Amino acid sequence: MHVMRFVFFLLSSIYAQWSFAALPIEQWHAPSGARVYFMESRDLPILDVSVDFSAGSSTDTPDKSGRAALTLLMLSLGAGGLSEDQVDNALADVGAQLGAHFDRDRAGVKLRTLSSVQERTQALDIFGRIVQSPEFAANALEREKARIMAALNEAETKPATIGSRALMKMLYGSHPYGLPSSGEIESVSRLQREEVVNFYRSHYTAADAVVSIMGDVSRAEAAAIAESLTRELPQGKPGHALPEVTPPVAGTKRIAHPASQSHILLAYPGLRRDDPDYFPLLVGNHILGGGGFTSRLMEEIRQKRGLAYSVHSHFSPLREKGPFEIGLQTQKERSEDALSLTQKVLEDFIADGPTEKELAAARQNIIGGFPLRIDSNRKIIGYLAMIGFYNLPLTYLDDYVKAVERVSVSQIKDAFQRRINPAGMVTIVVGAANPE
Repeated sequence: MHVMRFVFFLLSSIYAQWSFAALPIEQWHAPSGARVYFMESRDLPILDVSVDFSAGSSTDTPDKSGRAALTLLMLSLGAGGLSEDQVDNALADVGAQLGAHFDRDRAGVKLRTLSSVQERTQALDIFGRIVQSPEFAANALEREKARIMAALNEAETKPATIGSRALMKMLYGSHPYGLPSSGEIESVSRLQREEVVNFYRSHYTAADAVVSIMGDVSRAEAAAIAESLTRELPQGKPGHALPEVTPPVAGTKRIAHPASQSHILLAYPGLRRDDPDYFPLLVGNHILGGGGFTSRLMEEIRQKRGLAYSVHSHFSPLREKGPFEIGLQTQKERSEDALSLTQKVLEDFIADGPTEKELAAARQNIIGGFPLRIDSNRKIIGYLAMIGFYNLPLTYLDDYVKAVERVSVSQIKDAFQRRINPAGMVTIVVGAANPE
C-alpha cells in the first residue's frame, strides 16, 4: 500500500501532460439531474473528480456572513456514519487527496485518487459520503467556529486583509459580492448548527451539482461515478439569482496602520465569466499590469521611478461582474505619488490603448505560457469544473489560443474605454501617510 502511494505521488510530481486541449470534453446529465463534464485520459493511473455548487459567499446575507464557507469546511468533518478521523484514515489508506474550492460564486469539493478499482472504490465511497451525507457534528462545528473567529481576529491586524475587505465593501456596497468570504467575527459567532444544515439542504442540491471527472476511466464508469455521487443529494432548484452589479460610488479611503509601507488598492466592476469582452480585456490587462516585468505599470512605477517593488492588475471574472483590481505597496511618504502615477498610467492606457509592439509581445507571452496551464490532470480538472459551472463552450480550451490571436489593438482600446472608468474607481490606502 505504501509502495502504491509512493508511485502515485511520484507520477503526479514528475509527469508533464501533452496538450489536453486535443482531448474532447463530454457532457451529459446524470439521472439525478446533475450536470456532468468528463475528459478521459489514460496516460496516468489517476482519477480526479470535482463536485461544485452555487454555494459561494454571495449566497450569504449580512447577518449570516461566513455561513457558506463554514458549511463547506464542515463537509469532511464526519460524514455517512464515519467520524472525522475515520474519514481521514480511510482516504490516507489508499493515498487519496481531498481538496476544496470556494469563492463568491461557488463551493466545491474535489478528490484525487489512483484509478485502480480497489483504491478508487474506497476513495469514491468516502467522497460520496462527504458530498451527500455530512453530519455537521456539533462539537466539530463549535471548534471550527472558534478557529475561524481566531483567524478573523488575527487577519484584522494585517494591512492586506484590511485593504481587501474595505475595497470590496466600497466596490460592491450592498451587493452580495461585497460580503467577506470568511464572514465577520460577530456573524460567525452566532451561527447555529441548524442554520448550517438548512443551508446545505437548500444549496447542495442534485439539480445544482456540477460533476467534473478526468482521468483513467471510461465514459460508462464516469457516468456511474457521477450518479453515485449525486443520487442522494437534497432535491431543489438549480442555482440562485444574483442582482446586476452597478458602478460604485467613486472615492478614496485612507486608513491608518502602523506598517512601514502603504498598501494601495484600486478597483472597478470588471468581467463576467462569459463576457463577450473577455479576451480583449484579458490581453489588454496583460499589457497594463498582468504581464510582470513587461507590463506598463511595472515599467513606470518600479523600473523608472522605484516607487514600488511590485505592482499588478488583474480581472477576477465571476457570474456577475467580478472585480478589476490594481494593487501595489510603497513607502508611506511616497504613497500619494505612487497612487497618482498609477492613476495616470491607467488613464493613459485607456485613452490611447496599447501599441502593436506591446500587443505582439502579450500574445506571445500568453500563448507561449498556455501549455503550462494545461500540463497536468490537476490543472485540467480545474478548467473542467469552471467550464461546467459557468456553462462555457466545451471547446473553450481549444478556442483559447485562437481567441487570443484574434485580439486587436482597437478591440482592447474599445473594450477598456467602454468597461473601465478611471474616474469612477474606488481606492483604498492602508497605512496612509495622512489617514482620514
